[in-house]
Amino acid sequence: MQSNGGLADAAACTGKDAILSGPAGGIVGAVRTAAQAGVSHIIGFDMGGTSTDVALHAGVFERTFDGQVAGVRVRAPMMAIHSVAAGGGSILRYDGARFRVGPESAGADPGPACYRRGGPLTVTDANVCVGKIQPRHFPSIFGPNGDMPIDDCIVRERFAALGAEVERKKGTASDPRAIAAGFLRVAVSHMANAIKQVSLEKGHDVAEFALQCFGGAGGQHACLVAEELGMRRILIHPLAGVLSAYGMGLADQSLQRERAIERALNPGVMPHLAEVAAQLETGAHAGLVAQGVRERQLESHCQVHLQYAGADSALPVPLGSLEEMQAAFTAAHRLRFGFATPERAIWVALVAVEVTAVGARARAAVRPLRGR
Repeated sequence: MQSNGGLADAAACTGKDAILSGPAGGIVGAVRTAAQAGVSHIIGFDMGGTSTDVALHAGVFERTFDGQVAGVRVRAPMMAIHSVAAGGGSILRYDGARFRVGPESAGADPGPACYRRGGPLTVTDANVCVGKIQPRHFPSIFGPNGDMPIDDCIVRERFAALGAEVERKKGTASDPRAIAAGFLRVAVSHMANAIKQVSLEKGHDVAEFALQCFGGAGGQHACLVAEELGMRRILIHPLAGVLSAYGMGLADQSLQRERAIERALNPGVMPHLAEVAAQLETGAHAGLVAQGVRERQLESHCQVHLQYAGADSALPVPLGSLEEMQAAFTAAHRLRFGFATPERAIWVALVAVEVTAVGARARAAVRPLRGR
């Protein structure tokens, strides 16, 4: 599984191409299962143990070719995913003035306090305290020997102690449940802000999207996040807890090729763009055929990344005539940034080609959802 959402033969995949393979699989799974439900515009909300990953899909996969992962700059095609340190294991603390959630995480060991391994209070513990996580619905796999149930008693005790600390410092009394609910509001605010960065800040109205919720902790917070953002529709697939793995089974085998252009968009550059696109398509076709894909299964899509001269942000538009690309870029720029200056010179940043082969496994895995 590659970071761009496509499958590749193991021998043809390098480490830099798979850094975000897990989250990318989740986005593919979210998009494909949403399509089964007749929904094309979604915001993927993947909440796990250490972080929350969000991504927007408005009919096409949004990708980036130059991003940062854990502070390291990576030049490789990858899904446009925004992450925040707000997961089930994010540590809760009171700094004397306000509640804080993360960015530190309890991890799997020791894990949250309710895991009976001496861990700190976390978002998971807050959900135990308010009753969203009920011990009787979970197997007895916790504690030092992995044979005990979730400990809700220690959770209440720890939140009561935290409430006493808040009362001493602020002079206002709060019961443990109210303290836990306060921490959850902070966590929800972090997650809602992440969604705003991939939607509102890019010109999209979140009310027009469904919140496609997955990950082990997503269902506990989906309604609160949707309410915070004014979203009216939530999708939760029956396999939401393992949707990243399921999405890998729904992904297509694909290969992407791109080449920097760095020239002005004008009639003189159009033959060069067509030549580059043809060369990239030929190379990507040959690469997939070398991986065992039949030539007749392949589909090609080409995008040209454009930006105003001197600007930093390039926007992808389909390769077409000069007039079509200029109009598409103007519309995309106005949607993303709220304005457009058609009289300004447009610069071609790069040409990107994606060649895709829909695999038999992926087609067989897609089944309509059955309603009740």
